[in-house]
Amino acid sequence: METPVNELHRGRRTKDGIRIYDPSDFAGMHTAGALAARILDEIAEHVFVGQTTGEIDRVIEERVEAAGAKSATIGYKGYQHASCISVNHVVCHGIPGDKKLKDGDILNIDVTVIVDGWFGDTSRMYVAGKLSRKAERLIQVTHDSLMRGIEAVKPGNTFGDIGHAIQSFVESHRMSVVTDFCGHGLGRVFHAPPNVLHYGRPGTGATLEPGMFFTIEPMVNLGRAETKTLADDWTAVTRDKSLSAQFEHSVGVTEGGCEIFTLSPAGKFHPTYG
Repeated sequence: METPVNELHRGRRTKDGIRIYDPSDFAGMHTAGALAARILDEIAEHVFVGQTTGEIDRVIEERVEAAGAKSATIGYKGYQHASCISVNHVVCHGIPGDKKLKDGDILNIDVTVIVDGWFGDTSRMYVAGKLSRKAERLIQVTHDSLMRGIEAVKPGNTFGDIGHAIQSFVESHRMSVVTDFCGHGLGRVFHAPPNVLHYGRPGTGATLEPGMFFTIEPMVNLGRAETKTLADDWTAVTRDKSLSAQFEHSVGVTEGGCEIFTLSPAGKFHPTYG
């Protein structure tokens, strides 16, 4: 769900149409991000061999409602689930259903909540059963590429610097960065400028300024980068059926660098935390 839409709220924008939020707005983003991250912490115990992605989604929706929050995805362009769950060669936007997880399946779970008008958006990888060596390597490279991208977030750098940090790291490990989908601005709306590409050249794109809020969410394939969208108009898969992984954080640019809004409260952001 990466396609940006125009932001409707007032406030200063850059010449590229990127909203600049006030320092006081960081608190709302931290609250929303923390809830989304806590729900993903709590869902870890529900990922196991024989579990269905539909049941995982049901638990997520239950947790969102129990927190007094709203799911940003239920009703979004007709989507009817509280999460996207993308298994194995599904790149993103996997629809929860009745299919049972098998031993060694890897899955990305993506959750976005709305708390007091602020959007908290994050995703991370999980494994059912035993993690294979090739899947473990893919997950590690994807996680580390996200953190490399976040390290490039500071005033004066550009969005091209973020993309280059991710792409150069991934390709050094002989893997591919998906170019068909990207991160996005957010805040009091789900999707807004800018498009946050996970590839690029240093020094290109809009310049980062304090007060920008956006997601970084690289999708990395073991095989080629090409994807295709299935007939349901949501599910994106790798064309060569190679494994794909993704991690996502929401961040805000500060005077000295950035703050991550979606840190895992229990330290479970990586599936090998145990």
